Amino acid sequence: MSINVVNLIGRVGGDPEIKYFESGSVKCRLTLAVKRRSRNSDQPDWFELELWGKTAEFAKNYVQKGKQIAVKGSLKFDAWSDRQTGISRSKPVILVDQVDLLGSRQDGDGGTGDNMSPEHF
Repeated sequence: MSINVVNLIGRVGGDPEIKYFESGSVKCRLTLAVKRRSRNSDQPDWFELELWGKTAEFAKNYVQKGKQIAVKGSLKFDAWSDRQTGISRSKPVILVDQVDLLGSRQDGDGGTGDNMSPEHF
């Protein structure tokens, strides 16, 4: 048996980057800053998120830089060859299945606000 589940809560690092494909698919990329559990570190961990379909459309319409969100998904690795050196490279990406809005400092909401996700539509 294997399990690949990732749950994160953090703040969005930039507005969603949306890409539409001729096939009708839609893809969204986001970055998420997540505070470490350690009290000694003020530096967040940064995660790259990839969303598809209705979840991507939801992010396009409701998620903005600075917004606090919760995501649930799985870990995958994007792999490619560096064009200049030919060296194989890879990076971890969270493939997001679900997004919940938790509020943001700009809203004066302290993290208990909107609890919307694509399933609510």
